[in-house]
Amino acid sequence: MGAKTWMLVYADADADPRELFAANPVLDRESTARLAVELFPKDRIVPLDDGDLCDTCPANDELRVGCFPGVAVIAAREFGIDRPSRLSPRFLQAAGARTVYLHAMHSVVDWFAFAIWRAGRLERSLSLSPDGGILEDIGRRLPFERPYWAGQHSAFEPTGENDAYPFPFHPLDLGEAALETFFGYRLEGEVDPDLTQPESVPLMRFKRRKVWFKLW
Repeated sequence: MGAKTWMLVYADADADPRELFAANPVLDRESTARLAVELFPKDRIVPLDDGDLCDTCPANDELRVGCFPGVAVIAAREFGIDRPSRLSPRFLQAAGARTVYLHAMHSVVDWFAFAIWRAGRLERSLSLSPDGGILEDIGRRLPFERPYWAGQHSAFEPTGENDAYPFPFHPLDLGEAALETFFGYRLEGEVDPDLTQPESVPLMRFKRRKVWFKLW
């Protein structure tokens, strides 16, 4: 598995991001550029060529941002955090009454984390990896999680050779299930025509550079 993400999604309180992404939304470039500057005021934001929803794990000096009717995507290094509940409050304040989703996973260490805030209140947060164990587990498990915790999506064949694995599922499998549940797409596996193809959702790419002040 090679999937990686570190992103936030802002969605209007009464909106379903799955439906919004499936509707081939039009990228609002003006709002996108404005949001990038608003969220990262200490950086000088320089536009690059466009990307898409396949790539939401930008390098430390880049951003991926997309504003659409009812939903916005922001991908940045600040969101690849072990404990999602510690997300900087400024990102929640910028969302206002909107629902905020955090999704982060890294295939090299088999780590996955997600969180949901509604109107600024944390509803669910989970972070786990085989080496680190459960790093954070706040709130009630959501319906899409429960079959995984119940062992219905085992990461291994039932041979007994992997009894020491700390979870009854692979974290990245749960990460893909979260992408499908929240946003209606997957990054890995066979192409499903019933799901949104992430390459069909454009995002603006930005270089982020520190602003230097000359004193004399």
